Amino acid sequence: MEDEIRVLKSRKNAVILAHNYQPMEIQALADVVGDSLELAVKAKETGADLIVVCGVRFMAETAKILNPGRKVIIPVEDAGCPLADHLTPAMILEARRQHPDAAVVVYVNSSAECKALADITCTSANAVRVVASLQNDEILFGPDANLAAYVQRELPDKRIIPLPPWGHCYVHTGFSLADVEAARKRGGIIVCHPECLPEVQEEADMIASTGGMVRGAADGGNEPWWVFTEREMVSRLRYLCPGRVFYEKPDAVCSDMKKIKPADLLRALDREEHEIVLSPSVMEDARRAIERMLAAGA
Repeated sequence: MEDEIRVLKSRKNAVILAHNYQPMEIQALADVVGDSLELAVKAKETGADLIVVCGVRFMAETAKILNPGRKVIIPVEDAGCPLADHLTPAMILEARRQHPDAAVVVYVNSSAECKALADITCTSANAVRVVASLQNDEILFGPDANLAAYVQRELPDKRIIPLPPWGHCYVHTGFSLADVEAARKRGGIIVCHPECLPEVQEEADMIASTGGMVRGAADGGNEPWWVFTEREMVSRLRYLCPGRVFYEKPDAVCSDMKKIKPADLLRALDREEHEIVLSPSVMEDARRAIERMLAAGA
């Protein structure tokens, strides 16, 4: 099956992009593995005729927005993101009405329609740099309230308004102070994603996006890492840094990220399904917001 995938990929001039949370058998077949920002950059740089996104829908939409003339597919059509579902275009429009002087910053973990209404997008890797680049004192920030709290702590001179106030990733809010206490008893460095709860962030030794975790782990050191994010990230870190010890939380699993199997990838390449189709106006407006992000926070 892996040989068939590689043959089809070569024949169709396809590129496979996979997020760090994808199963390792999918990561092994990918041309690029990374966080949302890294995949967005590579999607824009690629010269492939066919872009296959192994992740969730908003990632495939981002690839399509940045490559409107290319075919973009996602192997499993219903691989979604509950966090992205927290934010709707109607919420953004109402918040703009209530805060006319605020800038709207939308996390890439959101629908294309929400990105189209934003002034700029961000990822967990560049959220602070993106918000710092704006002249506005008030920032409407969605959909992750915990990432908003992280940006607020880093930029106290700004007023960050989470949109909506309850937006969260169920995987990251599954980490608690009890997990911090258990890790402290065994020793090591606690590294958490900025989608974790603020009280967990405050107790962590390092806060980093998944791409930041890769770079931090590669910088050296031999202390064990407790990795507070989706558990597949630990599989990737073990692969990249085999001399270091990493601990995961076994039940920190994003079910949508685990939907794509090698058989789905093979079928998608063969049939070129499921194609991402967006309206030209949505793509144009969303692309403007994403390209502002790439300029400000890459």
